[in-house]
Amino acid sequence: MTAPDERFPRPRALRDRLSRRPRLSPNAGPQQPRLPESRTPVEDEAWFTYLADGDRIVWSDGLASLLGRPPRDTEVSRQILARHVHRDDHAKALGSITRAWTAREPVRTTVRLMRADGGWFDVDCKLEPIAGDDGAVNGIRGALRDVSARERARREVARLTRRGETVRASVIEPDPATGLLTRARFADEIDRAQRRGGGALLVVRVEPDREDGERFDRNADLLHRAARVLEGIVRPDDLLGRAGPHEIAVLLPGASWVMARRQADLFVEALRTQPFVLPDAWVHARAWAGLVRFRPDGEAGSHDLLIDAEQAWRQAREADRPVTLVADPVPARARQGTYRNRVADALGTDRFTLFAQPILELQTNLVLRHEVLLRVLDGTGGPQSPIQVLDTAERLDAVYDIDLWVVERAMEVAASLPGHFFQINLSGRTVGDPRLTGEVEALIDRYGVNPEQLTFEITETALIGNLSEARHFADRIRDLGCQLALDDFGSGYASFRYLRLFPIDLVKIDGEYVRNLVHSPEDQVLVRALVQVCQAYGIHTVAEFVQDEPTLRMLREFGVDYVQGYLIGRPEPVAALGPPTQRLRPS
Repeated sequence: MTAPDERFPRPRALRDRLSRRPRLSPNAGPQQPRLPESRTPVEDEAWFTYLADGDRIVWSDGLASLLGRPPRDTEVSRQILARHVHRDDHAKALGSITRAWTAREPVRTTVRLMRADGGWFDVDCKLEPIAGDDGAVNGIRGALRDVSARERARREVARLTRRGETVRASVIEPDPATGLLTRARFADEIDRAQRRGGGALLVVRVEPDREDGERFDRNADLLHRAARVLEGIVRPDDLLGRAGPHEIAVLLPGASWVMARRQADLFVEALRTQPFVLPDAWVHARAWAGLVRFRPDGEAGSHDLLIDAEQAWRQAREADRPVTLVADPVPARARQGTYRNRVADALGTDRFTLFAQPILELQTNLVLRHEVLLRVLDGTGGPQSPIQVLDTAERLDAVYDIDLWVVERAMEVAASLPGHFFQINLSGRTVGDPRLTGEVEALIDRYGVNPEQLTFEITETALIGNLSEARHFADRIRDLGCQLALDDFGSGYASFRYLRLFPIDLVKIDGEYVRNLVHSPEDQVLVRALVQVCQAYGIHTVAEFVQDEPTLRMLREFGVDYVQGYLIGRPEPVAALGPPTQRLRPS
C-alpha cells in the first residue's frame, strides 16, 4: 500500500483539484477544513475523504470506477455507507471509523463493498483522522486497495478447512459395543465384495454357556471379547462386522468354498474353547455359525445373504452342529416365506414386548408423553433392540404384522392409562399399506382409546410405497384426533419433502446432530435451522439423544419444544408405567 503522504494532496492542490472536478454537493459549502500535508494521488487510485462539515464525502475516480457508479449528491454519509458497504460489514466499518476518529491514529481494516450491479469485492482500507486548524479531528480519509483475489483464496482455504472438520473421514461406522462395522456398513462391504468376485459370508451366534445362566446379561462384554478373538485369526483381507445383538459376521472375499468351510470351523472352535474374562467373571461361550457362498453374478444382495446366514446358524443350533453350510443363496420366495413364519412364531410366542421412554416438554418441564419402543426377547428373556428384525422385515415386506402388533398393544396400554400420551412408530411400508387405516380405526373403537392420546411416528420415509394411501391414513387419523410425527428429521433426503406432503404435527430431530451439540458449531447451525424451519411450518420439535444438562440448555435456547434421552429417562417396560404423574425437572 502506498504511504499516506503519497496518496493525499496538499491543501492547495486539493482545492484546485476539487474546483476542476467537483465531488461535493453544493450544500457542503465552498470552504473546506485544511488537510495535512501530502502529495496528489494518482487519478485511478481509490480513495475518499469524509469531512464532518456538511456530512459529505469526496470520492476519487478510481473508487467510483470500482463501485461502478458515482455517489449521489443528495446522499449523506450514512446513506452512502448503507448502499456501498456490504450489510454484514456495516458494524465493522463503523467500528473502524470510530477507532480512527477517537484514537487519532490510523486504523486498517478489510471490508466488502457493493458494486452497482449487485456484486461485491474486498478492499483493504487504511483510515486516517483529519485534523482542522484547531487540532480537533473533523474528518477521515481512506485509501483503498482491491484485494478480492487474496480474500477469495483465504475464504476458500477456510471453507475447505470447515468441510474437513465437518465431514467424516470415512463412511465406515464402528459399532460402539464391539468396535466392528455396523450391520448397515458391513452390508455395503458385502456388495463391494460381490462386485469384485466370489467369496463367502459367515454369521456366528455367540452367547454364554448355559452353566453361566446368571451372567447372561453380560452378553455385550462377551461379544466384544469374541470380536477380539476373531480379529486375531482372520486373514488380512477378511472383514468383521456386527450382524445383530448376539451375532458377528465375517466376510471372506475371494475365498474358495473349501477354504471358507475350514475358516468357519476354525472360528467356531476358537470361540467355543476360549475362556472369556469379563469384568467380574470367567465365561465360556457357545457358538454356532451359518456359512453362505456368493458369486459375482448372483441375484441375492447383501441383506439377502445376511438373512440366509442368520437362518443357517439357527439351523445349526437346532441340529446341535457347529456350522450349517449354504452353497447357494436361498430363492427369494422361500426366504420371504421362511421369515414370515419366523415373525408369526415370534408374535405367537410373546417374543416381542413393549418399552416406553419419557419425553419432556420444555415449556412446562413436565413429562407429558412417552415413545413406545419395540423390544425382542432373546433366549435368556432379556430385551434386545429390534433393529435387525425390523430391517429384515422391511426388506422382505413382512413388517406390517409387527407394526400392527405394536399398535394394538400400545392401544391396550393407552386405554388402561388415560392420562398418558404415547408416540407409536410405524414403518414407511406400513403407512403406505391400504389396510392400515381401517385397522387403526377398528382398534381405537375396540379399546375405547381417546385418539388424542396417540401420535403416530413415521419412520423409514424413503420406503413409503404408496404416497396416496399414506396421505389418506395421515388425514384420517388427524380427523380422528390423533397426531402425526416424522422420525429422524434431517437424516434423509426426503425429510423436507414430507413436511409439505403430510400434515405433520411434530418432527424428531435426528440424534446424530444432538449427541455432540454443545461441542459442534456445525451441528448447532443445523439444529437451529431445522427448528426455525419447523416453527415457520407450525410444527413442534423433539430432540433425541439428550444426555446432559448443557445440551438441554442449548436446545431450550434454540426453541426446541420437547427433548428425549437418557438425561430425561431410560426406556422401561410399559407395565412399569403407573397412574399418570407429572414429573417436574429443574430448568
